[in-house]
Amino acid sequence: MIRILIAGGYGQVGHAFAGYQTRPWPSACGKHITDLDHTPSLPPLAVSTSALKLIPLSHQELDITQAGSIALALKQHRPDVVINTAAYTAVDKAESEPETAHLINGIAPGLLAAACAERGIALIHVSTDYVFDGLASQPYAEDAPTCPASVYGQSKLAGEQAVLTALPSSIILRTSWVFSQFGNNFLKTMLRLGRERTELSIVDDQIGGPSYAPHIAQVLLQLAERLCESKQGTGKQQSPSGIYHFAGQPSVSWHGFAQEIFDQAVKLDLLAQAPTLTAISTNQYPTPAKRPAQSSLQQGRLDALLGAQAIERDWRRGIKQSLLALKQMR
Repeated sequence: MIRILIAGGYGQVGHAFAGYQTRPWPSACGKHITDLDHTPSLPPLAVSTSALKLIPLSHQELDITQAGSIALALKQHRPDVVINTAAYTAVDKAESEPETAHLINGIAPGLLAAACAERGIALIHVSTDYVFDGLASQPYAEDAPTCPASVYGQSKLAGEQAVLTALPSSIILRTSWVFSQFGNNFLKTMLRLGRERTELSIVDDQIGGPSYAPHIAQVLLQLAERLCESKQGTGKQQSPSGIYHFAGQPSVSWHGFAQEIFDQAVKLDLLAQAPTLTAISTNQYPTPAKRPAQSSLQQGRLDALLGAQAIERDWRRGIKQSLLALKQMR
């Protein structure tokens, strides 16, 4: 059995692992999450879920900014793999809280990686498309030069570098525009605003790949399986390490993403009527943090490792699954 410890187990991606676990999943609000909170059909895994022991830990159970907390969690749970989804994700707030952002996103992942290295534990660390400035005209390759334009992006890049320095065999999985039925995200914000307003203005000149959290979780578990196979000497390929990209496809603007959310919400009777959307430029919607104008990600390394057919990327299906789950929760 593969023992997988999930740091940040109550965040969006952390919650998404629940659908791949055979027992109820504790949530931060004291309830339990079951498969009903997910999708009618989760993406299949190459590894049997009966072979997985998923151990989600909250911030109170594992504070990755504290070496003592890390040591205690690793000693208690003895994982084969740690998946770090814990992060400071308030992109705009990071501009006024750079020290906090850098502590959680930049320094803490290095502490976790060093502890894993000392104990022979594999590590997968989740990062972001915001390590790029968004000025490229084509999707970014895994080895493309980084140049973050925000404090958040700078802190996440520092975390990548700290992880790979402390544990070069680690995997960094960059992803983008995460959404789901859990937590706070663009999809849920659009649903709320769609109930409150008849007209909305949405940015149309930022392009990226919306990523459904359970799709990310699927990829992370497949990567964890490959790491364990390599560690045990059962894998046919060289141990995976370094930077990989995963993002939903096809690439789209925030305006296009919002339009699809509203179209599907109306079909599922979550909204009586979609609001009228107006496409605007980034300059018309200023924010404290600068966002990449184009942050689509090339995903060739991941395809080569896992096989493109084994990876679910269609964010439109993710919208439907999120909305169905939210409808069940009403």
